[in-house]
Amino acid sequence: MPRRKAPLRPVVLERDLHDSDLYVNRELALLSFQRRVLEEAADPTNPLLERIKFLSILGSNLDEFYMIRVAGLIAQVDAGTLEAGPDGLSPTSQLVAIRREVKRLLAEAHRCFSTQLVPALAEAGIQILDYTALDDKQRAAANRYFDEILFPVLTPLALDPGRPFPHISNLSLNLAIQIRDAKGHEHFARVKVPDSLPQLVLVNRIKRKIKHAPKTLELVWLEDVIAANLGALFPGMQVIEVHPFHVTRDADIAIKELEAEDLLETIEEGVRQRRFGSVVRLNVTADMPADLVIILINNLEIEPAQVYRVKRPLALKRLMAIYQIDRPELKDATFVPATPRGLTPAADEDDIFALIRRQNILLHHPFESFQPVIDLLKKAAHDPNVLAIKMVLYRVGRNAPVVEALLEAMEEGKQVAVLVELKARFDEESNIEWAKALENEGVHVVYGLLGLKIHCKIAMIVRREGEAIRRYIHLATGNYNAVTAHLYTDIGLFTANEDIADDVTDLFNSLTGYSAKSDYQKLLVAPVNLRERLEALIRREIESHKKNGGGHLIFKMNSLVDAPLTRVLYRASQAGVKIQLLVRGSCALRPGIPGVSQNIEVTSIVGRFLEHSRIYYFHNGGQEEVYLGSADLMPRNLNRRVEVLFPLEGPKLIRRVRDEILSIYLSDTVKARRMQSDGSYVRVSSQNGKRPVNSQAYLIARSRRAQE
Repeated sequence: MPRRKAPLRPVVLERDLHDSDLYVNRELALLSFQRRVLEEAADPTNPLLERIKFLSILGSNLDEFYMIRVAGLIAQVDAGTLEAGPDGLSPTSQLVAIRREVKRLLAEAHRCFSTQLVPALAEAGIQILDYTALDDKQRAAANRYFDEILFPVLTPLALDPGRPFPHISNLSLNLAIQIRDAKGHEHFARVKVPDSLPQLVLVNRIKRKIKHAPKTLELVWLEDVIAANLGALFPGMQVIEVHPFHVTRDADIAIKELEAEDLLETIEEGVRQRRFGSVVRLNVTADMPADLVIILINNLEIEPAQVYRVKRPLALKRLMAIYQIDRPELKDATFVPATPRGLTPAADEDDIFALIRRQNILLHHPFESFQPVIDLLKKAAHDPNVLAIKMVLYRVGRNAPVVEALLEAMEEGKQVAVLVELKARFDEESNIEWAKALENEGVHVVYGLLGLKIHCKIAMIVRREGEAIRRYIHLATGNYNAVTAHLYTDIGLFTANEDIADDVTDLFNSLTGYSAKSDYQKLLVAPVNLRERLEALIRREIESHKKNGGGHLIFKMNSLVDAPLTRVLYRASQAGVKIQLLVRGSCALRPGIPGVSQNIEVTSIVGRFLEHSRIYYFHNGGQEEVYLGSADLMPRNLNRRVEVLFPLEGPKLIRRVRDEILSIYLSDTVKARRMQSDGSYVRVSSQNGKRPVNSQAYLIARSRRAQE
């Protein structure tokens, strides 16, 4: 009998990991995040004013998106750049796709506001009224406000041969006005809606009949009050048309550091010039006449594709005025963060230095208080044994207790050295002010490195203890900002570990002096060794899995758009390593693709707090390792910034991050969305009748229990 032939095995072709189909466009991924923010505004389980806040955040995010991301794409197109990114989209193609998606987003956002939120606000006693719907009493109140407050502030600006088109500042709301003079000639004029005044005008207060019920607020938008009273600004003229418009300009600061003798002066000038950048977006109302739109297009020197016809309010960011109304029952319940574990003195003689010497201490904000960081710096400022304090300041905000502590330390005669990153986008002005204040007190202030942005979050206190010198280190995923510490989720670490202290000392020396150091004992530092070490750790996980199985990576970050690291993660998935990614914002990696990323799961959590901590967990054959720090997996973080990832030492802290933080986020079935292979996201839901898990609410509840 003839031998039976063996069945042919199917030929499996290895997928080219450079294939553009394996990558989501960064800009579209960022807009996908904005859609998740919009979903929170539409979610009726969120408190009403929190939903308003999410719409305002969406508007603010889109403003920044156009000022930075779209402005950069337009610059590439103007420069003739045709090169596509890993996803295969050219700059021109990206602009087309962005416009299409933004129009959809804005349509849904305004529909949410008008059909869901405005009626709900009215039911709660907050009425946003159209000026034409005001009764005589309300109209009188609005007009009185115009006469007493607005009229002296406003400046009408005409357009004619003797008066050129006025400058329209970035993010300003304006009125485009068409008037007719006594001779029948028509003219264009512009009035800026002042952003220094409340954006909503109270036209009446009526007490509800229900006892102890809050008063009804009847409000009208500021621009409506101005539009209704334009006759006072143009006496003897007939107002034919009046329509609001909103301008967004290129706000990225191009710094030619090689040519800048004084970086501080260069940044200051860049901030001043930001309001004069080229226009990248013009929002107008749907009913603005075409001739007025053409006047704006020609004078703002933009293309028709940069014009967006949207419903009012034109600038969603202004909805924050509604959120700021004092109605706490319509907002998230406040809570007081717990004292971080390990910082409760065991004896009266213990102080924060003794507690840190005893053990490394992890702080998980905002569920645990940021106050110990401020307390440590204030203690150091007045401790006679403290010799020096060194810090990196990236975003500290206007009211900065951290900077006040440094100034106190200087007054006490300590050696204080601070690296202030002047190039922290949109925080340049406050950083400039703090840099000058510190310099004026004699603090050693360094403004950064040539071509690099300093983004790491580190502080070091040098203290004399007997005959020895000990260094106390604070490392974090977030900024030294007491305000955002209540709004962002971040993790900090207090340690007196000598190896880490050596690394931090070397890093400060490289930032303030000269150093060619190419490696560190404990820290992963960009652009020195972070990329290479991360890739090596992932490859180690691959080899460990091939030998013993059980390979597992859990990465939590803001963004994943670096193509080389994405390919390494794809290779880990192909090797069978289980990969769970918590990516809040942009994710260029596509999960769930057979033969490439079938072992990768991508989750995004958008909730009450902005997820900001970066955590990198490696199972490592059971010898688990966790790194925390400031770096996302983006080319800018790995190549063009000074970033730090620091290790957690000891199984107790590693288990805490794995079991009490990462596992909670991965169990979320309320605020979590799971990314699909096409780049879309679907909400994660509870299975088999299990109780829903809201990770942030769970962590708040645990914080409250810790204080009982």
